[in-house]
Amino acid sequence: MTELQKLCDKVPSFPDDIAMALLEEELGRPWSEIYSELSPSPIAAASLGQVYKGRLKENGDLVAVKVQRPFVLETVTIDLFIIRNLGLVLRRFPQVSIDVVGLVDEWAARFFEELDYVNEGENGTRFAEMMKKDLPQVVVPKTYNKYTSRKVLTTQWIDGEKLSQSTEDDVGSLVSVGVICYLKQLLDTGFFHADPHPGNMIRTPDGKLAILDFGLVTKLTDDQKYGMIEAIAHLIHRDYDAIVKDFVKLGFIPEGVNLDPILPVLAKVFDQALEGGGAKNINFQELAADLAQITFDYPFRIPPYFALIIRAIGVLEGIALVGDPEFAIVDEAYPYIAQRLLTDESPRLRSALRYTIYGKTGVFNAERFIDVMQAFENFIRAAKSGGGEDLKGSMAELADIGTQQSTSLVPSFPMTISQSEQPVKARAALAFLLSERGDFFREFILDEIVKAIDAVSREQLIQIAASFGVGNATPVFSMAPVRARALLPTITEEDRVILNNVEKVVKFLTAGNLSNPTIDGDVNVVYLVQELLPVLPGISSKILPDVLSRLSSRVFARLIREAFL
Repeated sequence: MTELQKLCDKVPSFPDDIAMALLEEELGRPWSEIYSELSPSPIAAASLGQVYKGRLKENGDLVAVKVQRPFVLETVTIDLFIIRNLGLVLRRFPQVSIDVVGLVDEWAARFFEELDYVNEGENGTRFAEMMKKDLPQVVVPKTYNKYTSRKVLTTQWIDGEKLSQSTEDDVGSLVSVGVICYLKQLLDTGFFHADPHPGNMIRTPDGKLAILDFGLVTKLTDDQKYGMIEAIAHLIHRDYDAIVKDFVKLGFIPEGVNLDPILPVLAKVFDQALEGGGAKNINFQELAADLAQITFDYPFRIPPYFALIIRAIGVLEGIALVGDPEFAIVDEAYPYIAQRLLTDESPRLRSALRYTIYGKTGVFNAERFIDVMQAFENFIRAAKSGGGEDLKGSMAELADIGTQQSTSLVPSFPMTISQSEQPVKARAALAFLLSERGDFFREFILDEIVKAIDAVSREQLIQIAASFGVGNATPVFSMAPVRARALLPTITEEDRVILNNVEKVVKFLTAGNLSNPTIDGDVNVVYLVQELLPVLPGISSKILPDVLSRLSSRVFARLIREAFL
């Protein structure tokens, strides 16, 4: 492993005179006409090329000049040809489930692209454009297209030290930024930097994360991006039947294969992976190794595109583990996934979000709701790190959504309990729920609040009726087609579960600042609602009418059902 690490930037260099001759041949003139200075020997030498430090004549910019090794294209082409032919031979043996030819084809296509420095420069420019709005704390060197060819690449020089070797206090924060950056590529842009080795991830002197070398990238389809998020949602609920079908969509299992023998094996692998505290604590490397083992016994394979992803995420996790032995890539990834579920408007991710909260049973899960919102807040904190907040990155600014409180009137409810003198402190999750981007997710909790208000209203009616002896009164409507008993509401066990759910959610949204959430051990929902109202912006104009409309429909439907059935 130590020897392989040297391939990053410590490979013996090829002669400088050959490099200068190649540079002149590629750019059409002597290097001295382009650069006012150029280091006499390479600053770093890797397996495919070596880098010189120079300065442009035209504007004085410091630049990195990468020159490709002679005959590397020819040498590797022969190697790939031999390996591919061996793969064709292996196809004759059905017990070998690894698609060597497919893997080589995928990797070779990326490799030939990597040897085209014009393509690498375009990739870097495209990547920078994708990141500058959301993650301005991620730096990508500018490409000077005028001085770039297939075998020579001129880019902006970036000072810094390898992230994996830095001892600065902000390394942990920059690792979090790196995780968000790679997840954005993997699950959002679909344009994935597949070569994040330690030499390509730099901490700049001003505390930003610089990513270098865009020769090796892979592109993901929408089906692959959404399919991975859906699989994670199913994994959270241990819905292995659905996960097996996800694997078919993602190309792990061929279409038409009998899934019955594979299901218990995958269930066992994921049960073991989830033992340590749920999906967030999965060891990605161990899980990848266990899945790879299945390929020897079942029609299950690692798709070529996913092999590149496993490699990239494994390297990223390795860099993080150097500074933090407790680092878990899946745990770090969950906040980004929560943010994607909450803010993406695609029907497939909306469905995945609903499934995450309601699961297979269709029952609202307060713990899962809170889990997603906490992860969202953790994402905001991570997006602010590395200078994201100061640079006004749009991901960091998610924390500001909906924080402007409106001055609309809040209706008061007649209650016997006085409001606390101190206002409830709202949190980022609540601000998001009340913003336009939180409309879809807000529907979930509004449904539960309506059910809770209905339940607590019935409970109070029962208490009032009991004080007048209505519960024991002679039925005066005995000749009517409705039963008098039906006019008295009932509180079910389901109602109490709903009330408990609302208590949990409201306490979370108000940062646990409620001082009197229960009365004699029972949930005091009326108090919770009254405490929550002062921090709900626009409640009277936007949310309350929706609640009242749903509540009236629910009460009317229940009265009809209980009275006539």
